[in-house]
Amino acid sequence: MDKIVIEGSYPLRGEIRISGAKNSAIKLMAVPLLTDRPVTLTNMPRLRDTRSMGGLLEHLGLSVEQDGDSTLKLHAPDLAGTEAPYDLVRKMRASFNVLGPILAREGQARVSLPGGCAIGARPVDLHLKALEALGAKIELEQGYVIASAKGGLKGAEISFPFVSVGATEHAMLAAVLAKGETVLMNAAREPEIVDLADCLNAMGAKITGAGRSEVRIEGVASLSGTTHSVVPDRIEAGTYALAAATAGGSVRLTNVRHDHLGALWPLIAQAGARVSLDDDSVLIERGTGRPNPVDIDTSAYPGFPTDLQAQFMALVGLADGTSIIRENIFENRFMHCPELIRMGADITVRGREAIVRGVPEYVGAPVMATDLRASASLVNAGLAARGETHISRVYHLDRGFEHIEVKLGNCGAHIRRMPDEEG
Repeated sequence: MDKIVIEGSYPLRGEIRISGAKNSAIKLMAVPLLTDRPVTLTNMPRLRDTRSMGGLLEHLGLSVEQDGDSTLKLHAPDLAGTEAPYDLVRKMRASFNVLGPILAREGQARVSLPGGCAIGARPVDLHLKALEALGAKIELEQGYVIASAKGGLKGAEISFPFVSVGATEHAMLAAVLAKGETVLMNAAREPEIVDLADCLNAMGAKITGAGRSEVRIEGVASLSGTTHSVVPDRIEAGTYALAAATAGGSVRLTNVRHDHLGALWPLIAQAGARVSLDDDSVLIERGTGRPNPVDIDTSAYPGFPTDLQAQFMALVGLADGTSIIRENIFENRFMHCPELIRMGADITVRGREAIVRGVPEYVGAPVMATDLRASASLVNAGLAARGETHISRVYHLDRGFEHIEVKLGNCGAHIRRMPDEEG
């Protein structure tokens, strides 16, 4: 097992190209299950999670071919089976979304309940209720979901009791081949939803309203193949923007959809960094001196993303004043706080609220990554810290960041990956 070692207190200067979005790529990889025609995905990130999803798809009978660094060719003329076993699904929650496409195509599916980061329960109840609304019969047996729809899925009105990105995507994937119209109400509005709809529509699906709270899907008999470019990763972009604001310096991010982070840029500016937006790039600059305190509340898109909460905390942990951070999406998503405290942060957690009293500096320390985004916050803190920071369990980082030590190293960070003898 590897660890990341960072010698901090070096400002970042340079350019970072943002990869394709992890949260979009994984769901797009399930799309070829719906058609017997080839699907090519470009701007694909090469991550631990995409490799895990590729292994599951190969088990299901898909041809998965990597073409260069960022192109993936997927083809399933026939499926080898309809079961997604625990050993493959447990590695990543998003792989559970193969259930709907397999069910829509084959009329039956047996898929293990998922695993993933330990940041709260994140139940799949909404996924299963959506499939039941579409006419599926659902049974739970020894940790598996057994679904059947002998007469095929049928369009329905589905109203989500709260916004769920995964459930919205799953319902879309199943409904595109259902008979009749499906209406999703209180649907998630994230850019990844729009990206999925764009890909499916290019294949012949009839989806309208993606990116709004009501999505309409007119079922079609079959889908063709397509070539689709994965949307740039807004969370990766936000993470590196916050890295530059935390460590100081000047970093230009390229291949960015800055309109996907409209809630972030004003808050980075409020913290004291300069933000310059261009057509497909963003420049983040911050000089010497401590950041300003900033309060944030996470919320569903277009609000402040929960996936950037930990990274923002690393920034305001150095502020000249006190910040209040409220986590409204996931429970138990403050697990990075004890690790930041090991580096000198002054943080008090009360339920879903963290009170962050800024300190003059962080001090390098051995810390442990607890989930994907928490590990990114420790990297950002380590970049600004005095001395060396050793981050263990970096397999969490590898789930969502492509060559993070290379991208930061190219901007002057003193960062390296090395074997963790204690891991």
